[in-house]
Amino acid sequence: MSLRFVRTFTLSSITALALAACGSPSGSAGDAGAEQPAAAKVAAPAGKVWSDVVVKTADGGLQIGNPDAPIKVVEFASLTCHVCAQFSADSAGELKKEYIDSGQVSFEMRQFLRNSVDLLAASMIQCAPLDRQYALSSNIMASQEELFAGADKGGQAAQTALGQQADPTRFLKAADAFGISGMFQSRGMGADQIKSCLANTAAVEKLVADNNSWVEKYQIAGTPTFLINGQVAQGITAWAALRDRLKTMGAR
Repeated sequence: MSLRFVRTFTLSSITALALAACGSPSGSAGDAGAEQPAAAKVAAPAGKVWSDVVVKTADGGLQIGNPDAPIKVVEFASLTCHVCAQFSADSAGELKKEYIDSGQVSFEMRQFLRNSVDLLAASMIQCAPLDRQYALSSNIMASQEELFAGADKGGQAAQTALGQQADPTRFLKAADAFGISGMFQSRGMGADQIKSCLANTAAVEKLVADNNSWVEKYQIAGTPTFLINGQVAQGITAWAALRDRLKTMGAR
């Protein structure tokens, strides 16, 4: 599996993002602290489960679950990171059923950009209906071989397109060259929707600005990186380790 496309961004406003690695946690393994009493379980609104409650956060993430949950988890995830994909696969089902639906844990995903493929795919995910974005992110991560194959094949043409700063269609041309447009069309997104989405250069640039602010604030060195109640969960990249930490904090 080649990763020739993982280089630096061609957008002038991107700085430190391309330095982030896949599977390199921010910090070293820290003390999880003493085991806390079990947190109270909270019923979801009538007719719903908490994993159906999805909101966009002020920080640019997608939050699932009880917004007042005592344990708040944030994941900075790269769509092209195999460790993020492994976390997504390993946590599927259990995270929602056992932790989010209990009302004890909320989970927020923030799209972290390591390369231009991340940038384009994350931009298109944010154009999907809110209730589809988490599942779409998981699906794209599970389809990384397809994503990498398209990126390898169309890498040079895509990077050339991205370098044309005055061209308002540069993001669409790059997504077409990488094969990302076709991936999203096969997952239900129409061609006109894709064109409109990637013509919104302000939204694409906001993703970049958000990422730069996260890097500066949290010193993110790799993906996935997790925050638990606003603090970097040092040394955690796998679901088993995060699950153990949640249990220690009272989610059980």
